[in-house]
Amino acid sequence: MSATESEKAVLNAVEAMTTAFHAKDIDGVMASYAPGATIVFEPGVTLQDPAAQREAFEGFFALSPRFTYSGHEVVVSGNRAVHVAPWTMRGTQPDGQAVEMTGLSVAVLERQPGGGWLMVIDNPYGDHLLAAG
Repeated sequence: MSATESEKAVLNAVEAMTTAFHAKDIDGVMASYAPGATIVFEPGVTLQDPAAQREAFEGFFALSPRFTYSGHEVVVSGNRAVHVAPWTMRGTQPDGQAVEMTGLSVAVLERQPGGGWLMVIDNPYGDHLLAAG
């Protein structure tokens, strides 16, 4: 598989997770992650337990969030890849109040034995240190 094909495959894996997220398809979301994956649900807070990850994602579903990306960068090295993408999330709180957040997604993916890509680290708050500085 060429670098360009690998980059497209990584981007497709990220987009499949986003599509599942928009559909509130928790099984599809969880299938995007390798066993033992680490997910950042807020700056400085990581979860590795799949049950806790599932619960956190389902909590976000209550906002009916929609993510848009302003670009994607994929860097592949062998069986590992980094995906970087600025994002905006718009949703609605249960009380009807609009919510908007922005961030920088930084994800590490690994090629699986069957050729697909799964996330092993997912940090949608990759820019939080910039705001602290």
